[in-house]
Amino acid sequence: MISLVFVLLIGAAFATEDDKIVGGYECKAYSQPHQVSLNSGYHFCGGSLVNENWVVSAAHCYKSRVEVHLGEHNIKVTEGSEQFISSSRVIRHPNYSAYDLDNDIMLIKLSKPATLNTYVQPVALPSSCAPAGTMCTVSGWGNTMSSSESADKNKLQCLNIPILSYSDCNNSYPGMITNAMFCAGYLEGGKDSCQGDSGGPVVCNGELQGVVSWGYGCAEPGNPGVYAKVRQKNSFPVVETSTFIHHCDITWFPKRKRH
Repeated sequence: MISLVFVLLIGAAFATEDDKIVGGYECKAYSQPHQVSLNSGYHFCGGSLVNENWVVSAAHCYKSRVEVHLGEHNIKVTEGSEQFISSSRVIRHPNYSAYDLDNDIMLIKLSKPATLNTYVQPVALPSSCAPAGTMCTVSGWGNTMSSSESADKNKLQCLNIPILSYSDCNNSYPGMITNAMFCAGYLEGGKDSCQGDSGGPVVCNGELQGVVSWGYGCAEPGNPGVYAKVRQKNSFPVVETSTFIHHCDITWFPKRKRH
């Protein structure tokens, strides 16, 4: 997740290696078989396998070539479950804006199909948009700020958070929330995704509703995480798979742009 302390001033956004799930817990091993690690000699972003050929991540994680690591739990240990597959195409949303992180969605075509098994499985794309109050699981790797001193930063971390209403989201980030975004987390702070979790999944009732995108700091009171929306059958198609990514039409998201 990118911290937007100064992003609107500098007009650009970038991923960092300071990654953490704040206030989360270690996921049960291989309980998130859709979770992937984007690697460029090191883990730099997360992503979600949506079928054997395609991964969804955040556009601000873009690199022209990446190696996708699937079937991982501890990213520093060879566990025998891993698959390492290079990308053949990396496609940012055509309307992605690095200025305000609108349409922060990216598709990665794998150079060969992933082998689906106990450790590697796709996540379902959403049949509809989840309403405010829906509990979701966010996952990622990195330095943890956990109540458990024994938490291993290299093991996949999970966090359970609710989707917030548009009013709470907009009040937290006045004028910054577009139709392609939603907020999730706790207004009192203490639990959040953060840098390095970018591009990772927000899974609600078994469906991929969002992609970790940005926020102000990490787990700060009044500043929940902001996520890119995911849904089927609209612009930004992947013709080969009939997979589509677009904005959710939810009643609590008014039809307006930032400017």
